[in-house]
Amino acid sequence: MSVEALFQALETRLASRPARDVDLPGFVLREASVLVPLFERDGVPHMLFTRRPATLRTHANQYSYPGGGRDAEDLTPLHTALRETEEELGIDRRGVRVLGMLDEVPTISQYRIRPFVGVIPGDGKYAPSPEEVAFILEVPLLNLLDPAILRIEKKEVLGAERDLYFYTYDSHVIWGATARILRDFLNQVAQVPGVESMLGAPR
Repeated sequence: MSVEALFQALETRLASRPARDVDLPGFVLREASVLVPLFERDGVPHMLFTRRPATLRTHANQYSYPGGGRDAEDLTPLHTALRETEEELGIDRRGVRVLGMLDEVPTISQYRIRPFVGVIPGDGKYAPSPEEVAFILEVPLLNLLDPAILRIEKKEVLGAERDLYFYTYDSHVIWGATARILRDFLNQVAQVPGVESMLGAPR
């Protein structure tokens, strides 16, 4: 089966389930959005992450999805995700095919992040902003679904004990809010019938 079949199945699944909002009484969280970028290359579905520069004041050197806080001119959270993707990676927002939304994720920096899953061109022609992107990481989805790369710890976050996820791909460690979003996404992928035939070979 094709990668396009996977993207269509994900679009159908995300449309069939309401994405949950953050509900944390007593906390006032600012709005933010990210794009969870998927693409096809050589018949294999991939996901893209960016590593933040070491010079940033917050979350330096961490892997993330393109995105950020909602600006006043952003009509919707989706506008935020697409604008930030264009600013960070040079990907024309008109060329992003949005498949749907994932559950909101709270952060210790007092944000509520709305993730949007989208398909970007697979040509690898990025124009990264040096102020926001130090490195671009492309990972086949099949590798991300390997349970051997996942480690789970428990920690108190925003007044409640939560699972913290750490995905290690080669020498790259994805954790924090990005890992929680990735966990939600991979759970959705695992529910797609026949998904194994759509993932291709691992790298």
